[in-house]
Amino acid sequence: MTDTLELLIRSGNPFISIETMDEPRALKVIQEIALKLKKPLYEWSTTGGLCRVEGGRLKSATVPGGKPEQALSFIHQNTDEDIFVFKDLGAYCRDSVVNRMMRDLMETCRTKKSTFILIDAFPLPDEIKRFTIRYELGWPTTDELADVIKQTFNKIKKDSDAKITARLTRRDMEQLVLTLRGLSCNEVERVISSAILQDNDLDASDLPLIIEAKRTLLGSTGCLESIAVDVKPDEVGGLNKLKDWLKLRRGGFSRKAQEFGLEPPRGVLMLGVPGSGKSLCAKMVASDWNMPLLRLDPGMLYQKFIGESESQLRQALSQAESMAPVILWIDEIEKAFASASASSSDGGLSKRMFGTLLAWMQDHRHPIFIIATANDISALPPELMRKGRFDEVFFVDLPSAAAREQILKIHLERRKRDSDQFDIRSLAATADAFTGSELEQAVMSGLFAAFSENAELEDRHIASEIQKTKPLAVLMKERIADLRHWANNRCVPAD
Repeated sequence: MTDTLELLIRSGNPFISIETMDEPRALKVIQEIALKLKKPLYEWSTTGGLCRVEGGRLKSATVPGGKPEQALSFIHQNTDEDIFVFKDLGAYCRDSVVNRMMRDLMETCRTKKSTFILIDAFPLPDEIKRFTIRYELGWPTTDELADVIKQTFNKIKKDSDAKITARLTRRDMEQLVLTLRGLSCNEVERVISSAILQDNDLDASDLPLIIEAKRTLLGSTGCLESIAVDVKPDEVGGLNKLKDWLKLRRGGFSRKAQEFGLEPPRGVLMLGVPGSGKSLCAKMVASDWNMPLLRLDPGMLYQKFIGESESQLRQALSQAESMAPVILWIDEIEKAFASASASSSDGGLSKRMFGTLLAWMQDHRHPIFIIATANDISALPPELMRKGRFDEVFFVDLPSAAAREQILKIHLERRKRDSDQFDIRSLAATADAFTGSELEQAVMSGLFAAFSENAELEDRHIASEIQKTKPLAVLMKERIADLRHWANNRCVPAD
């Protein structure tokens, strides 16, 4: 990364732009290069003016702060093989005088072998953007993140009166570093400080807190929504084969797995009956693997102007890469790309977007595990389901009797009821062909019935609600039968 910026400077590019929110890290990289190339380094900001940088510190201002015209005029007259870092100059480049002075400086920089580096938090205006070459600072590397964690811990340990401890194994440290990818160094420092100061300790138990802090920092980004993860594997009934498959691949993103010769798992496609727990599995995997969960909202992808929809998808995938390692959840994928499987009336938009997604799924090498869910298999293009796009295609069927018992126990205990006080086997038998969500609603409706009677919840309340309910397997009997027939011998059963 540093070598690329050094090459751009040595190649004589007069204007280099860096768009980043991590300004201190960008300045540190530039200072290291200036020291290596033995070039004088100057730094300008509207508040501090133009200052010489020596030993990592700013000297007194050569040109006072304010608008950039005076600093640009000084550079035009005095530069000689220097590096100038201008912070947030983009806002001034729309001014015709500043724009003209910058363009005049291009020839001066070429002659004097000087370099302008523009650091901005937001995109440069078109007036100056076309004259610069963009340098991607990228996110901190794993080594940089590990250094920030160690420095933050040592700083807190030194400044705190309380005893500060760390109990991290090598594997814990590796998992922590992977979790923090996609954050700037300053954000990592704040997250780690919060985790340490909460209990004066840094250990593996802090990982869920750190994941939640990262989710809060990232928030919702464009078409990607950061989802709270609060579902453990033992809180999901049934799906034993899927759980076993996921358990085998739990450490697939670790350095040890790479050294062993394993490639990171790519993802799963889950087909099945609506309400059978496919979406719940995405939260379960993120929780079990200690990884953030991002949901791609297909409805946000499609825009009204030509080219915007494809751009939205590329931007969303790029954002997912920057936040990796993550679980990327594409819910009801058939709704986003349904037109790609047949002759569409959208001018080929769905096919182009689908092609973009397929190419990315095949070629990306980032630690991203994709969980795609679908209810209608007939709407999915066949290219999506071949090996290489996903590691496996699972079919989530209606829960078995044993799975229904487990699901009922989970929902009763989640609502502070002792499941041993209920005839779970009889209730599960009565709820034949019910999905997991329908079983949950039966328990909820039973609670409302008991509450209205001012009585404690009993078997009769739940049984009554089960008998009143017409499950989806009855309402859409033919469609579900077709779906189960199609999945037979084509998909791996999830349970």
